[in-house]
Amino acid sequence: MFYQFSHHGSGDYFVKEYRENFSFPLHLHLCFEFITVLSGEMKITVDTNEYTLHKGEALLIFPNQLHSLQSENSSHMLCIFSPVLVQAYSSKREKYIPESNFFVPDSYLIDALDNLPEESKSFYKKGVLYSICSQFDSVAKYISKDMARSDLLSKIFEFVEESYDKNCSLGDLSRSIGYDYAYLSRYFKKSTGMSFIEYLNQYRLNNACSLLEDSDLPILECALSSGYTSLRSFNRNFKNRYLITPQEYRMKSKKQS
Repeated sequence: MFYQFSHHGSGDYFVKEYRENFSFPLHLHLCFEFITVLSGEMKITVDTNEYTLHKGEALLIFPNQLHSLQSENSSHMLCIFSPVLVQAYSSKREKYIPESNFFVPDSYLIDALDNLPEESKSFYKKGVLYSICSQFDSVAKYISKDMARSDLLSKIFEFVEESYDKNCSLGDLSRSIGYDYAYLSRYFKKSTGMSFIEYLNQYRLNNACSLLEDSDLPILECALSSGYTSLRSFNRNFKNRYLITPQEYRMKSKKQS
């Protein structure tokens, strides 16, 4: 298992992929992942559930759900997108995961996504993605993450989700869940390929991107609401990750919307 750090992306992260006879090992990331089979048969594992998809069937995989793909005779379309692009839906369901990730989307939605250029403006992407999420939501049943999660890695993710905007150091995590600090540091690095602070920073930056795009809060308030204690450290981390300043990011997102 590994953490797919490349799929953290920015608040407008959106990638489509088309593959044939494609397999991929167990992994997870901070984005949603929509996958539908175009021909043949594909086996997909999500957390503890196993699915066999055929043409026209699909899965909507939530952020930080473990999943793997296995196929020897199929073609598929896959879309990985930031929760920020469907903020109204992702914030409503952030404390839940679906009992089943399976659904059968209307063919016009698959066609709409298929014909959506990656360079489209944000509101076009949001229109298609919200439609997919809405159709999934209409048939999905959800369980709370508290009930679904029992392993240590999930407990760490849950702690970050609940504490990213306040005290959220590795020491705070250690005291909260009762594990040794050094052990947690090694365990998280081995499990995800990144340090705890790298993951925390990216989680906070994703939240900041959402606020920069969807609110008129001053940049300082966006930083403080995302867990940063100073504007200087926020600006530094933001530019290191996205290569532009928060103000430039906000201006860019407004032009694309």
